[in-house]
Amino acid sequence: MRVGLVCPYSWDAPGGVRTHVADLAQTLLTRGHEVSVLAPMDADPNPDTPSWVVDGGRPIALPYNGAVARVNFGFKPARRVRQWIRDGQFDVLHVHEPVALGLSPLACWAANGPMVATWHSAHERSRILTAGYALAQTAMEKVRGRIAVSEEARRTLVGHLGGDAVLIPNGVRIEPYRVAEQHPAFDPGRPSLLFLGRIDEPRKGLDVLLEALPRIVDTVPNLQVVVAGPGNADDRRAAIDPRIGEHLTFLGRVSDEDKARALHSASVYVAPHTGGESFGIVLIEAMAAGAPVLASDLPAFRRVLGSPPAGVMFGNQDATALATAARRLLASEAERMTLRRMGAERVQVFDWNTVVDEVLAVYDSVRVPGQVVEEDLRGQLVGRLAGWGPGGWGTAAGGS
Repeated sequence: MRVGLVCPYSWDAPGGVRTHVADLAQTLLTRGHEVSVLAPMDADPNPDTPSWVVDGGRPIALPYNGAVARVNFGFKPARRVRQWIRDGQFDVLHVHEPVALGLSPLACWAANGPMVATWHSAHERSRILTAGYALAQTAMEKVRGRIAVSEEARRTLVGHLGGDAVLIPNGVRIEPYRVAEQHPAFDPGRPSLLFLGRIDEPRKGLDVLLEALPRIVDTVPNLQVVVAGPGNADDRRAAIDPRIGEHLTFLGRVSDEDKARALHSASVYVAPHTGGESFGIVLIEAMAAGAPVLASDLPAFRRVLGSPPAGVMFGNQDATALATAARRLLASEAERMTLRRMGAERVQVFDWNTVVDEVLAVYDSVRVPGQVVEEDLRGQLVGRLAGWGPGGWGTAAGGS
């Protein structure tokens, strides 16, 4: 089967949707399918980019769902989408975040044929979706199969656009995490906490962890705290009490391999996210790598950890509760071993080798024998639609 995957967010920036698309592509390839991924890419070529990823144009940063999304949108990306569809002759087109600003709605508008969309985001209220309801509907009208990665994402889809979706969780390629080696930044003789995420994105919760650190260090004076993720580490260091700063190691942006090694090396993985999470794939990655999980009690995180939870949870944005739980876990090797065992069992539910069968079943349900995805002649109108947007953001996001 020839499968075209559309990722609306930059291939060069870390993120849950990008990771999901990459892992799905690799799993489909191991099953013998042909795969092409269209995604925005930065101007400088990355030699590590797989050959099956096609450059969808330069991204720009836009605020979206409490974060910053690196997307592109406009006339030039519309032309790239149409050319990619013409060249691909896909048996199935699988679009991720179909109404997110960028390549995904362009692909929905430009294509005809077997089409599947996966909904990742969760918004209780979305001004963008409310304001752009008519355009969102036109992007979704040709989609034959709908997938939501969580109940929160499914409710967002139903609440804003109607219809329904098959619930298929995010997957994780467990093996690379299970066999990861020690990360050199970690001192194996010291207890350690790990934070993963953009350090300048408030909803990732680094501020909550930093607020908790003085209480933790009082009890665990040889603590090492490793922070991995993009952002200005110098600005962060300047704002931190030097007594706490000496416990911190900033790694900056890390590769997928180094992320797995960091998770494998940490005494405890801390996820202090404050909201805006529809799933929590990083918790699955942590469990797969053998890291005991300490997470804020977001609904999405509770569902990932299961019942009884394969991790310890604390009140959202409650730095005191985080500190109390962290001190307890760092003091108890027995509890950490129990969480590792529970995590290893829980993560099997999310193994891509299992999840991909459910995705393939959706593909089979929308396919028509002999039919492939073609450019919709009406897609010539995409160029006009691509310029739509408040303040003219649509054309600006087009890139080259």
